[in-house]
Amino acid sequence: MKHPAVVNFAPEPLSVEVREFEQPEFGDDDVLMAVSAVGVCGSDLHQWTGHQSWPVNYPVVLGHEFGGVIAEVGKNVKGWSAGDRAVSETAAVVSPDNPMTRRGLYNLDPTRKGFGYGVDGAMTSYVRVPARCLHHVPEGLDLKIACLTEPCCVAYNAVVSNTRMEPGDRVLVIGPGTIGILCAAVARLRGADVGMLGLEADRGRLQVAEQYGCTSLAGNEAAAAWCNERDGLGADIVIDAAGVSATLKLALQLVRPAGWITKVGWGPRPLDFSIDPLVQKNVTLQGSFSHNWPIWERVLALLASGALDAKPIIGGYWAIDQWHDAFEKMHKGEVVKSVLTP
Repeated sequence: MKHPAVVNFAPEPLSVEVREFEQPEFGDDDVLMAVSAVGVCGSDLHQWTGHQSWPVNYPVVLGHEFGGVIAEVGKNVKGWSAGDRAVSETAAVVSPDNPMTRRGLYNLDPTRKGFGYGVDGAMTSYVRVPARCLHHVPEGLDLKIACLTEPCCVAYNAVVSNTRMEPGDRVLVIGPGTIGILCAAVARLRGADVGMLGLEADRGRLQVAEQYGCTSLAGNEAAAAWCNERDGLGADIVIDAAGVSATLKLALQLVRPAGWITKVGWGPRPLDFSIDPLVQKNVTLQGSFSHNWPIWERVLALLASGALDAKPIIGGYWAIDQWHDAFEKMHKGEVVKSVLTP
């Protein structure tokens, strides 16, 4: 049986189209999931425009932020049955013998392959998922919201696991995309005073950040004034969710001495400036990548309780054959997050 799927078929820009995709076979340790909803990630947009900085296994079905209903289970799978609601982690392939995997940090396994670039993802009707990737969706949590557990986990890992933060800290988040806004939301949950920096063109997305209690900052001058408002020394923490070289340079300028910078945004271009301020200010620069099992369980609990609300970032829902409109609206910044509903 074949189903329509959003396929990235070549490295050249705009090499994405809907193709008929054979319903995947699944192994003894896998499940076959009927996809209810799948978020469009910035990485999907990068592969669409040909600007990604990671290897892609062409052709590949896009989509790694997804949730759905278990349709069938492999014979070795325990704890899961047809009809169960689930969301999936992104680490589709990991080495069980890798030292990072043995520590529970399989997200940092260098051989890791994820849905949507390494193996076929979820922008289609059915996806094969290793059972170890699955998490039960709590009762009452809509799958159209639960599908965004993955980007929420990226933000949780960046802000909770990888940032030294205390209640009352002044935190500047650079980049009002999905991850930036969710980082800001999690920082607010931790009791921080949060400013969200974007461009004038980002006014709509900055307004979404305001729904989480953040201060909107359009332009670098506004950000500098806000960071220095307390004592003139800068922000306690800067979270760089934009990723380009210029934003890391700005972070080094706006963070206070002995402050903290967490970089979660990707940017393939090399640095074109000195990082001496990192030394001069005695600043900690921390990278943050992906997530692992305990983070997913905590984030699902937050989403189910309503303490973390993903609804404000959702700009709309689109069918698979409307993928181009969904991608365009995110790419142009008209919405924060597009969600496809196969």
